[in-house]
Amino acid sequence: MVLRGVWGALMGVWGVLMGVWGVLWGVWGTSMGCRSPASTRSPSCPSVRDWGATGSWGGVGRCGAAPTSEPTHVVLEDVTDTTATIKWRPPERIGAGGVDGYLVEWCREGSNEWVAANTELVERCGLTARGLPTGERLLFRVISVNMAGKSPPATMAQPVTIREIVERPKIRLPRHLRQTYIRRVGEQVNLVIPFQGKPRPQVTWSREGGALPAEVQTRTSDVDSVFFIRSAARPLSGNYEMRVRIDNMEDCATLRLRVVERPGPPQAVRVMEVWGSNALLQWEPPKDDGNAEISGYTVQKADTRTMEWFTVLEHSRPTRCTVSELVMGNEYRFRVYSENVCGTSQEPATSHNTARIAKEGLTLKMVPYKERDLRAAPQFLTPLVDRSVVAGYTVTLNCAVRGHPKPKVTWLKNSVEIGADPKFLSRHGLGVLSLLIRRPSPFDGGTYGCRAVNEMGEATTECRLDVRGEIWGWGGGLWGGMGSDLGGYGG
Repeated sequence: MVLRGVWGALMGVWGVLMGVWGVLWGVWGTSMGCRSPASTRSPSCPSVRDWGATGSWGGVGRCGAAPTSEPTHVVLEDVTDTTATIKWRPPERIGAGGVDGYLVEWCREGSNEWVAANTELVERCGLTARGLPTGERLLFRVISVNMAGKSPPATMAQPVTIREIVERPKIRLPRHLRQTYIRRVGEQVNLVIPFQGKPRPQVTWSREGGALPAEVQTRTSDVDSVFFIRSAARPLSGNYEMRVRIDNMEDCATLRLRVVERPGPPQAVRVMEVWGSNALLQWEPPKDDGNAEISGYTVQKADTRTMEWFTVLEHSRPTRCTVSELVMGNEYRFRVYSENVCGTSQEPATSHNTARIAKEGLTLKMVPYKERDLRAAPQFLTPLVDRSVVAGYTVTLNCAVRGHPKPKVTWLKNSVEIGADPKFLSRHGLGVLSLLIRRPSPFDGGTYGCRAVNEMGEATTECRLDVRGEIWGWGGGLWGGMGSDLGGYGG
C-alpha cells in the first residue's frame, strides 16, 4: 500500500509536467502552423490535459499498460451444501501492469445474471464462495484485474451442483490393533485410530455395550479419534467398540485390550517318586495367571544342608518334571516359578516334602581268575645268516628265538650236534643266541644250524659258513716258506 501511494504521487507529478509540456507544445505549434498532438492521438488514449487533470491510475493505465489475458485452469476443489472452493492459475500473458487481484462471479445455469462472490480483490489463486443456494447448478468465472482494467473472464466448463459430497464412514483400524492389544499394569495406553467420512461423522465409544470407565478418555478430531488411559489396570481389560455414523450409514471396529502382570506362584509342589539318583516332581498351575497365558515353569533344587538354589529346568510347559543326577546320600528340596509374557512370578512355590537319595549297599562279586596261557612253540625271530670269513679270525654266528617255556637250544654242524668242543662257545641271553668259533680253519667251514626245543614244539635255522685260506706273512707261513725256497733258489 505504501508503494502504491508513492507510485500515485509520482504519477500526479508526471501529469503536471506533461500538462506544462502540452501548453508549450500548443503555443509552439500555433506559431508554426502545426497540429497539436491531440489531433494525432489515439481515440482510446487520453489527451495530455486528461493525464495532467486526472493524475490517476486510470489515465496512466489506459495509455501505459494493458489488461492481462484470462486466468487459466479454473477448477472446482471442494463443494458443500452452501459453499464451493474454486482454484485457478495465473494468466498466461500478464504484461507490465501485473495482476492486482482476481474477481470470482457465479450465475445459475441458463441465466446471464452474474453475481460477485467477493467484494475485494483476491490476490491468491483460490477462493471459497459462501452463501450459495443449495441444490442449484451454478457456473463460475474468474477475472483478473490490474491498473489497466479487467481481463476477459475464464468460465468453468461444467456447472457445479451445490450440495455436499457424501463419503461413507469408514474406520481405518491400524494393523497392530486388529489383534489383542497387550499392555502391562501401570503402562500408558495412547492409541490413535483414524477414520474417514464426509460430512464429519459422529464418533461414539462403548465398552461391552455400556459406558466407558472413568479412567478411559477419548478425544475426536475431524480425521481420527484418540483412546487414552493414563495408567493401565487389569479391570480395564475388555472389548471397546468404536462407531462412526453419518445419518443411516455406520461403521464399527472393536479394540481388544488386555492388561497383564506377573503371575502368582504354582500350587501344591510335591515330590511324587524317588528312584536311584532321580526325583519326580509335580505341581498345579497358579491361581492367578496375571491375565495372560502361562508360558512355562522354572524348577530349582537345593541341598537341605546348604540351601543353595540351582536351576535345573527352565521354560518347561508341563506341570511335572524329572530331576536327574542327584548326589547319592544327599537330601534335596525343590521350588518352582511360573512364567508369562511379563516374566516369572515374584514368589516361588516350595515343595513340602524332600527327596532323599539313599546309598545303596554294594556287594562285591568275585570273578574267577583265569590265568592266561602264555605257552608258545619256539620261533626264530632272526635266523642265521650265511657268512664268509678269513681263516684264523674268530667269527660269531647270531640268531634270536622266542618261546615259552624257555626252549632248549642245541647248535649243529653239518646236522651233527656240537658237543663240548672248546673251539666252540655258545651263549644264550634274553632270546639272543650266539656261537663263537675260535680261529676257524678251512676245515671248520660247512653248514651250521641252531635248534630250539620245548614242550610246545621245536624250530631250526641254518646258515652256510665259508672259511677262506689264510695268507701268511713274509716271516713265516706259506709266503715265508716260499721265500726261503726262493732264497735258496737264488743262492
